[in-house]
Formats: sequence, structure tokens, C-alpha cells
Amino acid sequence: MRASERYLCLSRNSELSSGPVQGDAGMFTREALLSIARANPEALVDIILALQEQVQALSKRVTELEDRFNKNSRNSSKPPSSEGRVTPKSLRKNTGRKPGGHPGHQGHTLMPVERPPYIIPLPVTSCSCCADLTHERAIDHECRQVFELPQPKREVTEFQAEIKVCPKCGLINRASFPPDVTAPVQYGHSVYCMAVYLNNQQLIPANRREQMMSDIWNCSLSEATVSKAARRCYDTLAPFESAVIGELRKALALHVDESGMWVAGKLQWLHVACTDLLTFYGIHQNRGTEAMDNVGILPDFFGHLIHDFWKPYFRYECQHGLCNAHHLRELLFLLEENNQAWAGKMIDLLLTMNDFVKQQNNTPLPRQQKRPWINKYKKIIADGWNINPLSQEEEKRRTKKTKQQNLLLRLDAHQSQVLAFLHNPGVPFTNNLAERDIRMIKVRLKISGAFRTVEGAKHFAPIRSYLSTARKHGLNVLASLTEAIKGRPFIPEASP
Repeated sequence: MRASERYLCLSRNSELSSGPVQGDAGMFTREALLSIARANPEALVDIILALQEQVQALSKRVTELEDRFNKNSRNSSKPPSSEGRVTPKSLRKNTGRKPGGHPGHQGHTLMPVERPPYIIPLPVTSCSCCADLTHERAIDHECRQVFELPQPKREVTEFQAEIKVCPKCGLINRASFPPDVTAPVQYGHSVYCMAVYLNNQQLIPANRREQMMSDIWNCSLSEATVSKAARRCYDTLAPFESAVIGELRKALALHVDESGMWVAGKLQWLHVACTDLLTFYGIHQNRGTEAMDNVGILPDFFGHLIHDFWKPYFRYECQHGLCNAHHLRELLFLLEENNQAWAGKMIDLLLTMNDFVKQQNNTPLPRQQKRPWINKYKKIIADGWNINPLSQEEEKRRTKKTKQQNLLLRLDAHQSQVLAFLHNPGVPFTNNLAERDIRMIKVRLKISGAFRTVEGAKHFAPIRSYLSTARKHGLNVLASLTEAIKGRPFIPEASP
């Protein structure tokens, strides 16, 4: 029987419970402890051991709470939005270069246009000697151009279909309206496009979107009209989605991530799969493989899957690369909060290794060039285990381990996945691409709240996929969205 159990049994005994005992924790006066020591030394030992167990448990709990309090977006996976006003620090090394553009950087300086649509002449009418120059011919001009936004206004186009009576047979004939003109008064493609853009790209809430459309263009769109515009765009995107899924299956490196979102009062999950040129979003009520199988990308993917070590990803028969941005944040926490020197060495090694790989211009490293890096990696892991050893019981059983031990187990057992960027220059060092693409859903929930209907969430995912992919291809997002609403969405070209 453990000391705490023996103590609880004794504390329920009438002899001890008649003394100054306060609750199960056992609070004794000096006199009571002296009395117990004289009458029953074994009971005093049990009390001390029980209190010692409680101190250890409380110390462990305090450490856990302090670790939780000290976590931020710099040393963990917490989003920056959860920190309040905190000045972020970066793991990037100081290059010594000044801020701004450097030689070779393509700038975006404002350049004059050859034929400005509006020219305002500024005449010279007199000289400083008071001579009249009104009728003198100018020998040259000095030009300065001012770029302005046109005054926004709503344009109305009226289609007038002629009605004629045939003089031969007396039949009344009417001209046909364009296919998209179906009502006596209606909104056009550009209005629908702007409503969808503000909702799905800029993530503006419904009431502010309505105010903006009214203030700028004098268009008061109801929520039903905006939903109609989103449905109209969604209905045209099936070919686009099919093309994106097919291209993502063939990617050499595919970034994936997932994040929770509220839809109609229930927790659902937004899954993202992306590359530098393609983005796919899918919404599902599950987070695991059922959702990813339903999307249909990962079951047929055999390249390098870049992720954050979420276990369900390992169920797919492809190669894996782990996000080292996650490792760097966790290592930084161990270095700063737990004084783990090996963590600082690992941070320096991973960053230096990544810089070295970048300098090779996508050339695969020969084995003899990789061996020194891998040996350094293993040496640091060994140093970490020396500081945070596993007991025989912890090695054999699935007991709860410390954060240091869990990270060491991951870095040790999954060395090839952690160093995938070293073995294959086409594998990225981090999963930041997927994290950037998934971050927008948190922004959406923060400024616009949850999705009130399942249909709204269903429309949002493919529209946002389309907007993100168009932007990655350098296309004008508004023009691409207008084409989609017209039924002619942009389709990514097949890989060569």
C-alpha cells in the first residue's frame, strides 16, 4: 500500500481524525505531530511520505502551468492572435544588410504612362520682367503625373429589344436579350463579383460588406443576393476543382494542414493541400483519414508529404517530410524555458544545414557530403538523451513522457523525415506554405464569426481555392472571379 493510501486510512481512524486534521491533505499543528511521533512513529512516517507525494505532484503541475503560460507563437504552435500585444522575435539570423531593396531585387516604382487620358495644360502668362507671354509659343514642357482613383459610381446599361410587326403576315417579332439578362431589373456580373470577392477574399462581415457596397457604388445587396452570387460562382468551379485535385496528386512535394471551424453551431474541419501554384480547401465534419480520403488527394499521392507530424498523415503510403519550423519553435522553448543546451545546438545545426542546402542550387548532395551533417545531428540527439534519459519502465511501457523526451523521440525515430530537405533538394525545410494558406480561416472566424449555414461553408471552400490559385499564378483575382461567374473559370494547366 502506498504511503498516501496508508495515511488516508489512518486519517479516517478516530484517533487521528479527533486531532487537528483539515481535509485529506492533512494539516497538523506542531503539538499534534509531536503527539503522533511519540504514540505512533509509523503514522508520522506515512504522513511525511504522503505529503512528499503531494509536493511532487503539485510541483509537476506548477511546471506544466508555467510551461503553458510561457508558450507563444515564437516557441510553440500558438497563433499570434492569442498573444495580445507582444513584440515577436524571429529565429532568422541577422544578415547585416540594411532594410529595403537590394541589387537584383525587382522593384515596384511608380512609372509614368505614355498616353495619360487626362492632360491639364499649365500656361505661362508673364515673365518676371512683367512682359506678356500669353501668345508666345512654348518651346518645351515639363510633365508631372498624378495617379488617382476614379470617382466610383454605379453604371446602368439598358437593353432595348426591338418589337416589330411583320407587314407580310402580321406576326409580332421581338429581339432576343443576352442569355444573362433575364429580369426587367437585375445586377450584373461585376456586382456579383465584388460581393463574392469581399466575402471570400477580404473576409468582410455581412453588415460591413453591405455598408461598403452602398457607400461606394450605391448598391444595397441583401444577404440573399450575396448567397445567390456565391452559389452562382460555386456552380461553375467543378472543372477547376477536378483539375487542381489531379495536379496535386502529381506534385513532387505537397503541403497539408487542417484547422477547426464552426459551421451551423458544430465543429468541422477545413483541410488544405497546396503547392506553390495550387491550393485546395475541403470542409469535412471529421479531422482524420475519413475526411482526407473523401477529398481524394492523399490516397493517390506518392511524392513527399510535408506536414507537422500529425499521426493520421503517416497512414498514407507516400514519402514524408516534417515541418522544421515546428521543431525550431519547440527547441527554442526547451532552450529558453528549460535551459536545455542541446536544443540550442540543434537549432543552430538545422538552420546552418538548411542554408548549406540552399547554396547547392537544387543539386542533390552525395553521401559523403551528407554524412558529417547526419553525424552532428546524431551527436546532439545523444546529448539530449544524456540530459533527459528514459527509465527502463518508460522505455517498455507507454508512460507519460516529458516534452523534452517526446521531442527527442520524434527527432530520433523520424530522422529521415526531419532531414528530408537534406536528402532531397526538392523537399522544403518547413510546412509554412500550408500554414499560410490555412491561417486565413482563423482570420475569417475572428472578423466574421462562424458560418451560419452548411451551404455557406460548402461554397466558401472551392471559391477560396480558386482565388488562392489564381493569385499564385499571378492573375488578376477580380478578373478571374468575373470569368468564373460568367461560367468560364480559370483552369490550371497540366504539368509537363
